[in-house]
Amino acid sequence: MSIFRTVMALLPALGMGAMLLNASADDLASFCQQLPRPAYAAFEKHPASNSWFEVYEVEPGVFAIYEPAQWQEVISYLIIGNDNALLFDTGNGIGNIQAVVEQLTDKPVTVLNSHTHFDHVGGNHQFSQILSVSTAFSVANSRGLDNEMVKTEASPEALCHGLPPGVTQTDHRILPFEITGQVREGTIIDLGTRKLEVLQVPGHTDDSIALLDRDAGFLWTGDTFYEGPIWLYFPETDLAAYRQSIARLATLAPELTALFPAHNTPKASPDLLIETQKAFEQVLAGTARSTPAWEGAVTFEFDDFGFLMRENYTSLDDEEKGSE
Repeated sequence: MSIFRTVMALLPALGMGAMLLNASADDLASFCQQLPRPAYAAFEKHPASNSWFEVYEVEPGVFAIYEPAQWQEVISYLIIGNDNALLFDTGNGIGNIQAVVEQLTDKPVTVLNSHTHFDHVGGNHQFSQILSVSTAFSVANSRGLDNEMVKTEASPEALCHGLPPGVTQTDHRILPFEITGQVREGTIIDLGTRKLEVLQVPGHTDDSIALLDRDAGFLWTGDTFYEGPIWLYFPETDLAAYRQSIARLATLAPELTALFPAHNTPKASPDLLIETQKAFEQVLAGTARSTPAWEGAVTFEFDDFGFLMRENYTSLDDEEKGSE
């Protein structure tokens, strides 16, 4: 898990808002040198790729829009049906994701976010139809973030190469966007020959969702699961809710054929949901070994994933302390 360890080397420089502040050049060089991730060798890069986004058709009509040069390695997904398309997340807002989407489909596009942390809603403002579970957290984040809050995400320390033309660190911000429709547990989004079911999976945030294509056995997991250190560190994190959500997704694993996570790798085995659920139970039980990440934070490392958590909030007994 060399990538996991490299990201861990970067994490002491991160604040509560997941912003990179002072990663060393050596740490960043080590991270960048390990790209591309081996998982991408299974896919052909699409011609819609550019200097910021790499695009891969991971299944027919399912495009992973990947930002490999930025330390978070965010992946947004364009899912195309016969009649309409859905863009699940819009990335950091550093590159022009709308321009990429327009090369991939001429069908009407609706945006739905896996959750509203800034690295998943950065391009929302470019689209007119945006669905949300509309919790108070979602609504607050729809107001955007000023440059001071996210400028380090566009800093040289956060990047493997330069910014896209016209983008500067001093100008980067998350622009406000308008939520135009609401979804909830069980909402079906019919794209024409492809139906997507909304699953509310709170824990990472209270507005976290997954998308399920039951016919194909596909699950888009957002930040509830990905191959890397799963962040359960934020003030808005709820461990009890995450426990229920990851257990719920694990029960779906036998019915699934593929996972599409929101960071790092564009396709993963459904069996990893079962492994993640088991590992999280070990963490809560106090039987998993932790490693200090920085003051107040610890990591739990497993074969293909891990958890980044506050050291005073690694069990349900710590809930009161963890909310302080």
